[in-house]
Amino acid sequence: MSGQGDAKRRDDRPNGSQCSSQGRPHGQRGGEARGGRPHAQRGDQPRGPQRTVQPARRVAYDVLRAVSESDAYANLILPPAIAEAHLDPQDAALATELAYGTLRRRGTYDAIIAAAADRPAEEIDPAVLDALRLATHQLLATRVASHAAVNESVNLVASTQGRGAASFANAVLRRISRETPGEWEERIESSARSDDERLALRSAHPVWVIRALRRALAAEGRADELDELLDADNASPEVTLVALPGLAEPGEPRRPYAPTAYGSPGGDPHRVIAATGGTVRVQDEGSQLVALALAAAAPITSGERWLDLCAGPGGKTALLAAIARDHEVTLEANEVIPTRARLVRNALRGVPGEVVVHEEDGRSIGATHPGAFHRILVDAPCTGLGALRRRPEARWRKTPADVAELVPLQVELLSAALDALAPGGIVAYVTCSPHLAETTGVVQEVLRGRTDVTEINARAVLQSVSESSIDLADDGSGRVQLWPHRHGTDAMFLALLQRSATGQGDATSEERD
Repeated sequence: MSGQGDAKRRDDRPNGSQCSSQGRPHGQRGGEARGGRPHAQRGDQPRGPQRTVQPARRVAYDVLRAVSESDAYANLILPPAIAEAHLDPQDAALATELAYGTLRRRGTYDAIIAAAADRPAEEIDPAVLDALRLATHQLLATRVASHAAVNESVNLVASTQGRGAASFANAVLRRISRETPGEWEERIESSARSDDERLALRSAHPVWVIRALRRALAAEGRADELDELLDADNASPEVTLVALPGLAEPGEPRRPYAPTAYGSPGGDPHRVIAATGGTVRVQDEGSQLVALALAAAAPITSGERWLDLCAGPGGKTALLAAIARDHEVTLEANEVIPTRARLVRNALRGVPGEVVVHEEDGRSIGATHPGAFHRILVDAPCTGLGALRRRPEARWRKTPADVAELVPLQVELLSAALDALAPGGIVAYVTCSPHLAETTGVVQEVLRGRTDVTEINARAVLQSVSESSIDLADDGSGRVQLWPHRHGTDAMFLALLQRSATGQGDATSEERD
């Protein structure tokens, strides 16, 4: 794809696919650390004797450190870390729960650690803080024995940060272990300055995210579902596979909506993928549905030309390629970042035939390929608030400033895609975010500036491809918003826009006014 820095993170877009060359400012980590020792520098030697740490905890801790220190993505680094450590299935499951659970509830745990340490979490050395987070998760949210959680976390700190830091960690964890989860929840919530801040501490979501999700639900008349949504964000999602149509058959258990979707039979899904040569892949059911909806938005005519504008790493591209192959359609893809473009090409290896992968800035596609395509998928870079259950660290990285930066990019990409449509062609505008500014706001802004585009009823199209009825809110626009708590999918948004048969361009400035 080609897009904005690391703005988008989803299960089929692990590194934040890009559809333009626009960059993103990275968040600042400020302040001199206290509690342990100063921030570790590369090349520092551990102080104190080497301590034995159970392998699953070591893997989880290493993942936390990579996320904190290098802005790594847990879903990318955890599987190879598990493989390198040769963890058996039981220990692999433990490492996954410890890493993901700790990352999801980081904000809540930081508040508890700060209270127990009597200092702000940001003043604690990051390496020590990650060990404290890991131990706090074990103490308050798992069945791990308290002595094991404390002792092994103290050993982690001792082996990497030295005895002084280990003594500090031991004192903090002993204090945390003396109170129950309910007592800690009551204690930290008593310091909240508002109901939203109280809910943020309880649900481990930043306040601004809670407010954005509430507004999106309220737009559907379902604001009372907020607690269910927050709970779903904190639950471990099941692994869903896609069987590329015409190349593989879905197994069991089948998912309720997408005819291509089914649940992982258990174990390492990558073994299943490798055995099929890429005709089966890991892909959220919501991601499958939006791609299927583009294909079903109108009867397919042999010879059509399709484009996946923001393609990296290629999950939806592969699904569209399989459909295109069955209908004698030419599919092309676009990904501006060379490393991401290689991922797209790799994703397509399981589909016979050639798919050209361009490496252009997606915002220029309308100028370089005017009126060239009959269907275009714009899976735009977004905040990824719809995939927080799969990207546990994402909620703590994003800020409202990211929304303000992304929306203009999303508008440009959608506008460029419409310019690249042939008369009568269809664009599917997709985001893995329910934030109204990134969804309906973008569509409305683009439609306001054009007289050559009409909106197709995406709700009806999605219902037509689904294996069973989907509970979709109807606000009169025909747009689709999926939800983790309601549909068991990521919170994918879909709008279908069709260019008029005459293909006249943008509205004039007088018409816009």
